[in-house]
Amino acid sequence: MKRFNTGSEEEEREMTFWEHLDELRGTLWKIVIALFVTSIVAFAFKEVLFDDIILAPKSKTFITYRAFCKLGEWLSMPSLCIDPSQFQLINITLAGQFTSHMNISLVAGLIMALPYMLWELWRFIKPGLNEQEVRNSRGAVSIITLLFITGVLFSYFIVAPLMINFLGGYAVSSAVSNQISLTSYVSSITLMTLLMGLLFELPVLILFLTKIGIVTPDFLKRYRKHTVIGILVVAGIITPSPDMFSQLIVAVPLYGLFELSLAISSRMYKKKQELAG
Repeated sequence: MKRFNTGSEEEEREMTFWEHLDELRGTLWKIVIALFVTSIVAFAFKEVLFDDIILAPKSKTFITYRAFCKLGEWLSMPSLCIDPSQFQLINITLAGQFTSHMNISLVAGLIMALPYMLWELWRFIKPGLNEQEVRNSRGAVSIITLLFITGVLFSYFIVAPLMINFLGGYAVSSAVSNQISLTSYVSSITLMTLLMGLLFELPVLILFLTKIGIVTPDFLKRYRKHTVIGILVVAGIITPSPDMFSQLIVAVPLYGLFELSLAISSRMYKKKQELAG
C-alpha cells in the first residue's frame, strides 16, 4: 500500500511537471506570436518607422535640438544650437535597406509587445508564489514596463541626438567627409536604445539583489562616490562631447536612478529586518 502511494505521488509529481512544461510552452508561443504581430505592424508602417522616428534625430528640426537651441539662447550658449545634418546616410550593401527595415521592425515590435510579454510571464509565475509574494509583487509588470519605456525615451530624445551630433560631425581631417552607412546608423540607435532601457531596470535589479541578501543599503552608500565617478565615465562614453552640459544632461538622470535604487533597497532591507525580528 505504501509503495502504491509512493508511486502515485511520483506519478502525480511527473504529471504536474509536464503540465507546467505545457503551460510554459503555451506562454512562450503567445509571446512569440505577440512579437510577430507587433513586428508585422511596425514593418507595414515603414514611412512612420523611418521618416518620423528613426531618421528624425538626424534632422535639425527634431524636438530635442529645438529645445536645446532655445535653452542655449536663454543661457547665452550658442553651442547648444545643434545641426546634425552635416553627414549623409548611404546604403552600401544590396540588402542593407531591407535588413535595416527588418531589424528596426523587430525592435519596435519588441517594445510594443513588452507589456503583454511581461504579463504572460507573470501569469505563468504567479501560481507558484504564496499570498505574501503575490501581494509584494503587485504592480511589478507595470513598473518594469514603465522603467524600460522611460529608458527608451531617454535614449531616443537625449542620448541618441547627442551621440549623432558628436560622432556624425567628428572628423580627423578636413580631407575626410562623413558618409555614414544606414546599417551603422540603425544599429547604433537601436543598440543604445535597448541598452538604456535595460539600464533603467536598475531599481528592479537592486530590489531583487537586496531581497536575496546580496546587496545592502550600506553597501550602496559605501560606494556612492565610486558610483558618481562611474556615472560620469558612462556619460562621457555615451556623449563623447567636450561639452560638460551635455554630459550632465545624461549623468543627472542616471544618478537619480541610483538614488532611487538606494531608497528601494533601504525600504526592502528595513522590511526584511522587521520580518526577521
